[in-house]
Amino acid sequence: MNNSLSQLRADRDLSQAALAKLASVSRQTIISIEKGRFDPSLPLAFRLASIFGCTIEDIFDPDEKVDEE
Repeated sequence: MNNSLSQLRADRDLSQAALAKLASVSRQTIISIEKGRFDPSLPLAFRLASIFGCTIEDIFDPDEKVDEE
């Protein structure tokens, strides 16, 4: 899953450690999400969106689009 977490964090001058503290996760979790090695749980995705004042879709973009019928 692609994400803009790193850019959002940089735009707000937040370190990975500061974001991790705000989101109640480890710095390693933030690193893994930013590098695309870990997809966050839905509650964590909502927490991150709340921190940045945006929607989950503003942060995360799935690699594959779902076909709509």
